[in-house]
Amino acid sequence: MTGFPPAPTDRANTLRAVLFVLCGSLGMQFSAVIAISLFDDLGVLGTSATRMAIAALLLLAIFRPRLRGRTRAEWLGIVLYGVAMAAMNAFLFLAFDRLPLGITTTIDFLGPCVVALLASRGIREVLLALAAFAGVALIAGLGGPFDPLGLCFAALAGVAFGLYTFLAPRIGKSSGGLQSLSLSVAVAAILTLPFSAPAAHLIRIEHALPLVASALLGTALAFTLDTLAGRLTSARVLGVLFAFDPVVGSILGAVILGQMLSPMAVIGMCIVIAAGAGIVWFAGGKTEQSGPPPVS
Repeated sequence: MTGFPPAPTDRANTLRAVLFVLCGSLGMQFSAVIAISLFDDLGVLGTSATRMAIAALLLLAIFRPRLRGRTRAEWLGIVLYGVAMAAMNAFLFLAFDRLPLGITTTIDFLGPCVVALLASRGIREVLLALAAFAGVALIAGLGGPFDPLGLCFAALAGVAFGLYTFLAPRIGKSSGGLQSLSLSVAVAAILTLPFSAPAAHLIRIEHALPLVASALLGTALAFTLDTLAGRLTSARVLGVLFAFDPVVGSILGAVILGQMLSPMAVIGMCIVIAAGAGIVWFAGGKTEQSGPPPVS
């Protein structure tokens, strides 16, 4: 069971990928708003890890992945995808605790940009990269007194996001499909067990609903939709679509959490989003031609 329908036309694939990534981004950012309310009771990493454990149990129950008959390359992709998920979520939550959602997700978006830039040799991509990093400097230097450690956590989340972006199409297009995804989330849950286990005894009845809702929206649903989008398109297009994250994060942070940003921070974010989308788009041709084959 892969859970994938027959492939439609390229245009339909792209439109569906846009819808999947947008819905996944909405789920991820809404779940972050919910999870932030649990930080004081369960801890930052305890909240992140417990969400991951709940999502892993749900996805394993739904997709019932087989363990035997998988190649070494397939297992490598599954494990690396899980490592990327665990690191991305842990560092994102640590950054969310210190920075506004919009700032965190903007810096996090640099991950897909760097992946594309490393595969590029064109001066246009280099100039766009410089513009993106100038936007981050604008955010950090003139956009407000942002916590330095929070900025570091957001940057580390971006590194993991780059690996996640690189692997999503490979896992999505593999023969395992959503079964492989469920195993990757299980790997992430195992890696973060040192944080979820100590938080277990802190969970009270009033925590159950926000924990399950956050796990469903931000982990199970978001990762599933990203993987489905990865099956329908390339890492280049997927990286461009991930520009939804900082936009959605900024809107929800302002509307729900009251995290208003300075005009300079907003300008810096716009520069990062525009330059990042351009980097991934223009570098995509080289990336797709020279990249390794999908994990199978």
